[in-house]
Amino acid sequence: MVRIAGTGHYVPAKVLSNNDLEKMVDTNDEWIIQRTGIKNRRIVEDEVTSDLATKAGQKALEAAGMKPEDIDLIILGTSTPDYHIPSCAPIVQHKLGCRMIPAFDINSVCTSFMCGLTTAYSMIASGLYKNCLLIGADTYSKILNWKDRNTCVIFGDGAGAVVLVKDDNAGKLLSTDFGSDGSGSDYIKIPVGGVVNPINNFYGYKEEDLFFQMAGKKVYEFTISVVPEAARRMLRQANLTNETIDHVIVHQANVRIIDTISKMVDIDRKKFIVNIEKYGNTSSASIPIALDEAVRHNIIKKGETVMMLGFGGGLSWGGVVFQW
Repeated sequence: MVRIAGTGHYVPAKVLSNNDLEKMVDTNDEWIIQRTGIKNRRIVEDEVTSDLATKAGQKALEAAGMKPEDIDLIILGTSTPDYHIPSCAPIVQHKLGCRMIPAFDINSVCTSFMCGLTTAYSMIASGLYKNCLLIGADTYSKILNWKDRNTCVIFGDGAGAVVLVKDDNAGKLLSTDFGSDGSGSDYIKIPVGGVVNPINNFYGYKEEDLFFQMAGKKVYEFTISVVPEAARRMLRQANLTNETIDHVIVHQANVRIIDTISKMVDIDRKKFIVNIEKYGNTSSASIPIALDEAVRHNIIKKGETVMMLGFGGGLSWGGVVFQW
């Protein structure tokens, strides 16, 4: 069995409100709240992704009563690493002061943390490792086009982390559901910077192609078509009903998506843990931030059943149901 021994999160100090955005781009507070549910988001000033990840990791370690040298595996979910090369996890490993342990990134965009969770669980359950620090961290403010009101109002920066440990007396993973649909890979992307459109042809590109782009309507359609069904499959796999789920943490992308999933899966909206109004969409960090807040406020209690659902670029989705 595998247990989440500690949780933690970190967000930058700078708050960017909807009113602040009104001065930067053609938008307004009412428009943003109505379409996304977001009121504020946190934005880095002199920090980078590895800094956010390190601080969230430190808090998770403290909550678990563990030291950096106790960890024997680090997995970092991010789509905004400090550099294209090297991966960001070894930088976090060094900043935390861990031993020379395995540390690697997973980039499945907003699904990254969920992919990391099943990866970490599997590696511990198999006996390969005992203690894993799993982090989801992103700084989307660094890749946004601040002239595009359809994307720049949505995202915020932050990091969340969990420590997973082997524990034969712990609650258990009850079911999982993961998948991807590469036919929609163009719906969330940065066109320039990979090997298809390398940066050395800089003057051949439009300025907007250097930044994050998203076909919001297409992503919404994908999400409501696959995520509710993924939730139903997990319930069937675990031999559970929607009434037996105590808490649901969905990727904090848009409050309308969360509301729609609640209705389609027929799980009481009051069971959904939502903090999007404070932080916006923090990509890989959104689920672990919400999880940490719920744990620290004693919302999630031992023995309760929790469903977590992520979705994002690829296009991709991933979910788990576990007993806390």
